[in-house]
Amino acid sequence: MFAEPEFWVAVGFVILLGVFAYVGVHRTVLTTLDHRRDRIKAELDDARRLKDEAAKLLAEYKARHATAEREAQDIVASAKAEAERIASEAKAKMEDFVARRTKTAESKIALAEAQALADVRSAAANAAVTAATTILSQSVKGSVADDLLAKGIAEVRQKLN
Repeated sequence: MFAEPEFWVAVGFVILLGVFAYVGVHRTVLTTLDHRRDRIKAELDDARRLKDEAAKLLAEYKARHATAEREAQDIVASAKAEAERIASEAKAKMEDFVARRTKTAESKIALAEAQALADVRSAAANAAVTAATTILSQSVKGSVADDLLAKGIAEVRQKLN
């Protein structure tokens, strides 16, 4: 048994463990492991905290995105409504403008017709006066004719104008 190398390896190992126990290596190893455990735990806690913060930020940005999307849709809808309102106002103004222009044109036409009718009446009256003057001056002679002619011309002018 003392001649076998495994025995001496075991004895050396036990002595080494005794020396380690006497020097306090086990406490140093345990302290180091405890520190490492604490550091890993702190890193895991930080990672969880960061993950939770990231999830909160993601939810907040999703909410903001949804709000912005709704606002954009509202803006588009209000712009469409405003455009339709402006188009209907423009159409109403155009119709009003056309109606006023038509009315103005009709009144100008009526005025021109009245003026033309007055001009025709005046020309007819002048022609009638001239014809009456010519006929009366040829058929009636003297001062009676002149009196009669003046009264007739005045009457015709009054009635025709």
